[in-house]
Amino acid sequence: MALNAEKRFEIFRRLAIAIPEPKTELHHNSVFELLIAVILSAQATDKGVNIATAKLYPVANTPSAILALGVEGLEHYIKTIGLYHSKAKNVIATCEILVNRFDSVVPNTREALESLPGVGRKTANVILNTAFGQPTIAVDTHIFRLGNRIGLAKGKTPLEVELKLMKAVPKEFMQDAHHLLILHGRYICIARQPKCGECVIRDLCELKGKAA
Repeated sequence: MALNAEKRFEIFRRLAIAIPEPKTELHHNSVFELLIAVILSAQATDKGVNIATAKLYPVANTPSAILALGVEGLEHYIKTIGLYHSKAKNVIATCEILVNRFDSVVPNTREALESLPGVGRKTANVILNTAFGQPTIAVDTHIFRLGNRIGLAKGKTPLEVELKLMKAVPKEFMQDAHHLLILHGRYICIARQPKCGECVIRDLCELKGKAA
């Protein structure tokens, strides 16, 4: 059964109550720190990224400071993160562009963000939503799974799920939808053996506890 507008509203109403502070779990104190953390988080856990940035940011937390480290210097701080070598190259290249083209300020448009090495559509959506308050949804593995599993936005690609979610999410919840879905997927509607007994939207989900 398709999820009508009333059900979609109720899903997000309940999630908003269950998750009163929907926000990123990546530690940051500036838009730039968030950008670097998100780049590093690709195929890595937020916890792992936070451990690395806790050592990096006290030493270098501006484009020029990280650029001064160089690739090898940066690798020293992020080597515990998967794909650290390629990520270090991307971060250094991004810092160089920020310094030379954007006066060391993280841009607030999709086109400009996606011009940065290591920044694709998903990362740009995270920055636009979390840092600049724009109503975007970054479809990671959690949101892709939830969109299809719950029946909220079924699709074969992240972009398809994203575009359907942009139409499915009630406007009242658009700003927080990204983090509401991610956190629900990270802690309740997990990939294997979802915790359906703890789920506040179980009765509205197409799965309806079948995997529990």
